[in-house]
Amino acid sequence: MASRAVIPSNSTQSVAFSFTKFPKKIWGGSPLYCPFNISAVTVRRPLQACLGRKNIHEDYRPLANFRPTIWKDTFNSMSSLNSEPKYDGLFEEMKEQVKEMLSNASSSNDPVEEVILIDSLCRLGVSYHFENEIEERLHHIFEAHPELAAENDYDLYIVALVFRIFRQHGFKMSYRVFNKFKDNDGEFKKSLTGDVRGLLSLYEAAQLRVHEEDILEEALTFTTTHLKSLAPKSSPHRRTYVMEALEQPIHTGVPRIEAHKYISFYEHKESKNDTLLMFAKLDFNRLQLLHKQELSYLARWWRDLNFASTYSYSRDRLVEIYFWSVAQYYEPYFSRGRLIFTKIFMMLMIIDDTYDAYGTFDELQRFTDAIERFVFVHKFTQLFY
Repeated sequence: MASRAVIPSNSTQSVAFSFTKFPKKIWGGSPLYCPFNISAVTVRRPLQACLGRKNIHEDYRPLANFRPTIWKDTFNSMSSLNSEPKYDGLFEEMKEQVKEMLSNASSSNDPVEEVILIDSLCRLGVSYHFENEIEERLHHIFEAHPELAAENDYDLYIVALVFRIFRQHGFKMSYRVFNKFKDNDGEFKKSLTGDVRGLLSLYEAAQLRVHEEDILEEALTFTTTHLKSLAPKSSPHRRTYVMEALEQPIHTGVPRIEAHKYISFYEHKESKNDTLLMFAKLDFNRLQLLHKQELSYLARWWRDLNFASTYSYSRDRLVEIYFWSVAQYYEPYFSRGRLIFTKIFMMLMIIDDTYDAYGTFDELQRFTDAIERFVFVHKFTQLFY
């Protein structure tokens, strides 16, 4: 086995490897031969002169040359944004109306109607306002109607919807409720192939399958195949909705983006509830405004630290990290958590890039020792304070 490493003077790092066989016996028997030859594998990476070098081995330091942020000062001037008081009053009024709708559905003695309303609240992104009410109603329905999806002659859309909502909220729903949609040969009935709404509902339900639920594996293949063929024949807004679902199912998407997409689809539905639609739009705009204000605060915090210039070798990804925090928990009562999350990860990114794309071996060794001493002192002081 032969290997060599060269750092030429033209600011390019070139590493070449050439393997023929491993001369030592690894676990007994004959020497282990490589089934192919790897020769002259070259890795090129731009290098920059190390101004603080002490010897020839520190002449160059590798830099990743990360692209600068594309956002620049976009979010620095958003701190003055405020919601209009008249919309605040309207929002609270409509919130009470939606809460009353949820209460009326619970007294209608139609559990399916309740589940459909709960699904609409979840898909429109406003269910966090009624978490306790939704949890209470689902528990009541599940206890009163444990075989809701199987005990009545519901169509595919309703059965799959009930299955998905209960599983989504942690209830143990049996996959056997879909057996009735199979024929004598064990295949899904051909009569289902033209039901776009039912197929889409089953497709989303199949995303919540667990190990050894073969029928849901079959359902996923069945629905994907037929939805792809039916989408071009559907109306424009439904075609867009189906194609987006095939690209990314509900539970794998970012909640705020999924809510925005569903609001656009919901307003074209003939069965839409105007009060619910208006409330969802108001809530989306209010929450988006809060997120912009938080991002503006973080942008000014980052600018005042001047870390983008001080550590110019590191990635400047404030907006992307904040968006990551929104994807994790978007609700208004998690505002402080989003700010802390973003600040911590921005600091960690500088440390990560210092190790991966800037520091020399000796520098990183001293840096690591300093961090370890800091951790030791912190733990030691905790014993007395």
